[in-house]
Amino acid sequence: MGDTQMPLTTYNNVPIPSFMYGTAWKKEATTSLVLQAVEAGFIAIDTANQLVHYDEARVGEALLQLAKQGITRDKLFLQTKFTPLNGQDHRLPYDARANITTQVQQSFASSLAHLHTEYLDSYVLHGPYSRRGLGAEDWEVWSAIESLYETGKTKMIGISNVTADQLTLLCMKAKHKPMVVQNRCYAAFGWDKEVREICRTQHIIYQGFSLLTANRDVFINPEIRAMAVRYEATLAQLIFRFAMQVGMLPLTGTTNPQHMKEDLQSDRFTLLSEEVRQIETIGL
Repeated sequence: MGDTQMPLTTYNNVPIPSFMYGTAWKKEATTSLVLQAVEAGFIAIDTANQLVHYDEARVGEALLQLAKQGITRDKLFLQTKFTPLNGQDHRLPYDARANITTQVQQSFASSLAHLHTEYLDSYVLHGPYSRRGLGAEDWEVWSAIESLYETGKTKMIGISNVTADQLTLLCMKAKHKPMVVQNRCYAAFGWDKEVREICRTQHIIYQGFSLLTANRDVFINPEIRAMAVRYEATLAQLIFRFAMQVGMLPLTGTTNPQHMKEDLQSDRFTLLSEEVRQIETIGL
């Protein structure tokens, strides 16, 4: 697959594939789409224990089928998330009356059961409790996640939907700073450049999601379209290649098997430095 499957390495020396398949909003199609993604060549799967947007158990059903095909757990990279109460509906994977530490433990155990595994490759906090800064709830949830990391039941830990100020605080004061950060990327905000820069200096892997769906205006730009034509690339391939060259680990959530294969071929060309700068500043 080329560069798209060459692993990146976290600051704690754990490899992570450099392209990931995301399972948000797949609902009843989750199992079949995970099977198609792995058949296309993806080896890293992202999900969450949150039935509002994900169906983690259906990812697990796909994993059981893959194991029967000889694609065993050790050949795949599994990442899931703990979602706080404010991101859940009534279908909770933990006791809403329990303290946060217990909720994390219960959700983690539920994830292991859903995914039919004894360990995770990456466990991510779906988002801070606070909109600004980090409050007592944030420090409790992070401490609980750190404890899971210390047991060895997850090889890395991370946080999603985090601001630059929050990430700075976490890196300064946490016992174990995040190994990965997963954020939605908007061209209008420089593709989350401020958070990406913190990740670069702290040796944290930055995962970018909604690279396509959050930036539809980019695709109607005639210069971007011309660039894709020059490289005989799809617009998606162009954006994913850009993401890789600026140090992101991109996620794709395509439901099209052909697009899955095409996305994994995003490494077959290299953008010039001026082209990277053009895309990086297109929405500013």
